[in-house]
Amino acid sequence: MNRHQQVARLVLSLIDLTSLNETDTDEHIKSLCEKAHSDKGHVAAVCVYPPFVKTAMSCLRLTGISVATVMNFPSGNHSLEETCSHIEKSISQGAAEIDVVMPYQRYQRGDRDHACEFIKACKNTCGEKARLKVILETGYLLDPDLIERAALDAIHSGADFIKTSTGKISIGATVSAAEAICSAIHQHFEETGRKVGFKASGSIRFMAQTLPFLEIVDTILGEEWLHPETCRFGASTLLDDVLAQL
Repeated sequence: MNRHQQVARLVLSLIDLTSLNETDTDEHIKSLCEKAHSDKGHVAAVCVYPPFVKTAMSCLRLTGISVATVMNFPSGNHSLEETCSHIEKSISQGAAEIDVVMPYQRYQRGDRDHACEFIKACKNTCGEKARLKVILETGYLLDPDLIERAALDAIHSGADFIKTSTGKISIGATVSAAEAICSAIHQHFEETGRKVGFKASGSIRFMAQTLPFLEIVDTILGEEWLHPETCRFGASTLLDDVLAQL
């Protein structure tokens, strides 16, 4: 296996294969889950809307692939009570990863306390049963200093992963946002020794687009972060291009 194929196999293992469309059906999610594993390897997780968690679980139960779902998505302005209720239900159905949107609009307006309390409550609901991945919506926040501060606030509030974007606005994952988030993760690790993961999501369709993010993670956090436990790519079409490289 050459170096290019080794990178492709790594990227394959880091993918959160995602379908978050209003037109999703059980049959579509079953087809997505079938694509998630092959003799070339398998993805880290399949990410679906909450109504499809049970379907994904039934398809992936023996594969080692996690089921992820989204909360407070994509607007970031759902009530805390509704969000925590849906988290509880999804975990009871088998979801092992919860991707929750930080209340980013209120955060940008200066309401940091609300965002932090929201994330803390979500983390308490997840407990030890599910990994909490917090979506900052960096294409809305834009300013790298604000993104880094938001990442630190989310981490201090209990986030296990920091994710760039919902993929539902025009600006997805960017290099500057990734650098800001990874800097926050590095700072927290230096202070506490706790590893927090990084997830690039939004407008990542081809393997070549993953390379700058892999380099950022490697440079700022270290090669040991290039593992599904601490690095992910959220995407719906990336898998096809990666498999074509193998």
